[in-house]
Amino acid sequence: MFREELKKVRITMRLKVWPTIILCAVVNSLSFGVFTSTVRAQNASNSAAKPDSPAPSNAGWHVDVIPYIWFSGVNGTAGVLGHEASVHASFSDVANYLNLGAMGTVEARYNRFLMPVDFMWIKLSDDKAIPFDEGATSVKAEFKQTVFTPGIGYRIVDADRIKVDWRMGIRYWHVNSSLNLQPSTLGKNFSDSADWVDGISGGKIDLLATRKVIITFGGDAGGGAARSDYEVFGLLGFRVARKWVLNAGYRYMSVNYRPQSTFVYDMAMSGLVLGATWNAK
Repeated sequence: MFREELKKVRITMRLKVWPTIILCAVVNSLSFGVFTSTVRAQNASNSAAKPDSPAPSNAGWHVDVIPYIWFSGVNGTAGVLGHEASVHASFSDVANYLNLGAMGTVEARYNRFLMPVDFMWIKLSDDKAIPFDEGATSVKAEFKQTVFTPGIGYRIVDADRIKVDWRMGIRYWHVNSSLNLQPSTLGKNFSDSADWVDGISGGKIDLLATRKVIITFGGDAGGGAARSDYEVFGLLGFRVARKWVLNAGYRYMSVNYRPQSTFVYDMAMSGLVLGATWNAK
């Protein structure tokens, strides 16, 4: 009798315990699943919150090589060995006088720090200059000038659609002037050369009008050995490839060099500029 009662108690306990064990197993399984899902979600959230951040494309070294041609007219006064002439060769006269030269700019940049260098050799001439000497009816004036402009600068604004640069540097001039008085029977030919250096400061602004069109304008001004030395320019660029931009625009440059001697070079040069920009790095 006692054994039968004990057997019933054991069966009853088993019936009560097994559902509890099964329930705990289910709860533990669900808890582990929820925990795993939570950890995965948190890891995904952390990955999304901390994406890989590569260095921006504008960081590091960048080098632009810009060959160009300046079809420059000339207007002003030239003096050699005490003889002066008024020179006027308009923009339309350029083709007749073949006033061309070798020109180019290299613009190196590290992050926001700039190191631009501009070089220009140009030949300017006018065979109808007005002489100040008595007896001469005209003057054939010819000028060969070398202009070298190294500088440093800083990119003040570096946004996607606008970039603003501040620059300063020096402008070295070497000018060889020749005046041939006409008629040739006068036998009066004068030539001389001069070298000088001016300090300059200025800036440049690049505007990205569209993905392919770039508007650039800028200039600088200064002096030193010359009484004044300045330039302004404007360019319209069109990107034809990832590393190439074609440029066309206008450039105006003026210098007034009148030292305590008989050499005078008070000239304004202006004309069409054609060139290209190669993003070398």
